Amino acid sequence: MDKRTFLKTSTLIAGAAVLPMWSCVSAEKQIRTAHIGVGNMGLEDLKAIATHQQVVVSALCDVDQNNLQAAAQLFPEARLFSDYRQMMNEFSDGFDAVVVSTPDHTHAPASLLAMEYNKSVYCQKPLSHYVSESREMSKVASEKGLITQMGIQVHSFYDYKLATMLIRGGIIGKVSKVIAWSNKNWGYDGATPEGSDLVPENLDWNLWLGTSKQRDYKEGYYHPMNWRKLMDYGCATLGDMGVHIFDTPYNALELGVPSTITNNCRPSNGYGYPERNIVHYTFEGTNYTTPSFEWVWYDGVEGPEASELLELPNGDQLPDQGAMFIGENGERLLLPHFMELPRWIVDGAYKEYDIEQYDTDNSLGEPIRNYSEESPLHYRQFIDACLGKTDCTAPFEYGARLTETILLGVIAGRFPGRTLHYDKVNSAFEEAEVNEFLSGNYRAF
Repeated sequence: MDKRTFLKTSTLIAGAAVLPMWSCVSAEKQIRTAHIGVGNMGLEDLKAIATHQQVVVSALCDVDQNNLQAAAQLFPEARLFSDYRQMMNEFSDGFDAVVVSTPDHTHAPASLLAMEYNKSVYCQKPLSHYVSESREMSKVASEKGLITQMGIQVHSFYDYKLATMLIRGGIIGKVSKVIAWSNKNWGYDGATPEGSDLVPENLDWNLWLGTSKQRDYKEGYYHPMNWRKLMDYGCATLGDMGVHIFDTPYNALELGVPSTITNNCRPSNGYGYPERNIVHYTFEGTNYTTPSFEWVWYDGVEGPEASELLELPNGDQLPDQGAMFIGENGERLLLPHFMELPRWIVDGAYKEYDIEQYDTDNSLGEPIRNYSEESPLHYRQFIDACLGKTDCTAPFEYGARLTETILLGVIAGRFPGRTLHYDKVNSAFEEAEVNEFLSGNYRAF
């Protein structure tokens, strides 16, 4: 089943007319939110978005009754659902915006159905599981003029906005290379599990699988956390931490979709992602880069390979996660992940910079060093956009391009060591056998 057929079928299942988008224009109005996925990160999304004074949590949806009941204790007035399609059918006139916080493989199906109902959507990162999905999400959001935001909270954090100002202000000149890394391991090099286990009573396994292919439940491999490691459901470390760490360099340099991608990793086993990936991207140059621009990503517990470009002054150790901008004249800017100020490195020494020189209108304000206070800012921006007060800084148009870049590196992991050539206009690889991984078939469920 393709995505358009899925949406058509889901809407028929709903059996309801598509309602006009609720008008978000007055500061006195309230935004009624529906939340799809309220466990783990979904619960954090729920609590953060509810800090906005004009939010009313109207509906909660989760395939795990334990998650659903825990969230319901916080918001007892909300309607409860296990199937997001049923929520749309029975209660679509009861909410104005949808927050999607499911495993990656359900991001697009749930978001696209919500947009079919003309709902504003906040969707966790990465935007989708397949490139074709993120392109479709961006297209639909644009055509319908919907308010959208990808859930990449650090996009609104002080340190990352400052780094963007510094790079665009020319602190290290044109950027010739970015090296980014995460020492996390959301890969799995083991064997595919055999047999099956009883599905826990609290879990609707069919709904958890959603549009992905049928598979037997196996305890400890899928729900609630390990799905990130597996090809059918997650997008590995690159699709998790990579989105956060790519975001600021990608945004600051105004990059598009890469031209070539090479992933040096173990051979694909068709089930779990490699535990170690070294991905090389090349991009067309922009106003902030040299004409020839390269990006290198490392993930896994080994960290990035030793390099003079990553040596820090005073014998300092690299942070476990971060990005290094390398300027055309050798100056560098280190952006640790996270909640640390960018560090300017010149001739092997740290150098002070004057923030006011780059933030001339004092738009940054004072840095916040409390995650619980800074994290809700990105969510509140989405609600304020629904209210007509501002614009979202990570709408689906931006989130789709960033996600596509990430997913191309994930796909390249199926063809280790090969340089893949990508036509970003037509979303197709020159290597024809790779193209099947740009999209996937939807299971009827």
